[in-house]
Amino acid sequence: MGGAGEAFAVTRTGHAPATSMFREAGTTRSSSGGCSDRSDPTRTSFERLDLATARGARTLKRAGGCAPDITGGAETGHASGRYAHGNGYRLGHGKYTCLGNHIKNTFTCIGPRGDGAPRWRSGSGGAHADEGNHGDVPYYDRGGC
Repeated sequence: MGGAGEAFAVTRTGHAPATSMFREAGTTRSSSGGCSDRSDPTRTSFERLDLATARGARTLKRAGGCAPDITGGAETGHASGRYAHGNGYRLGHGKYTCLGNHIKNTFTCIGPRGDGAPRWRSGSGGAHADEGNHGDVPYYDRGGC
């Protein structure tokens, strides 16, 4: 891996290939809007998802033995910023005991985000946030969980 500030090539994937990758890994997807329209924030879309983000979710599943239910993908309508959902670098996942226990028992508690959401840092550097009704996970430039 490169040093801080070093540019990384970004490879985008489409909704169907990412869905297939997640399905093969045993990871599920939920969409409150019932489909995958990237322009609707109530619909979970993997269109234009960073491939490293998809691989990171797959790694999280393998490492913890718990299949995350992905509830937020690369759709618009989430918080903005360089590493936002809409730019393909974050996934939201449903909260349940297995995955939550893996994160809280394996990762390092690093204190709250600016909005008060508690966070845990994984070995690869991603800061997993507990947003109350779901988890928020950035995977940018990490490729892991």
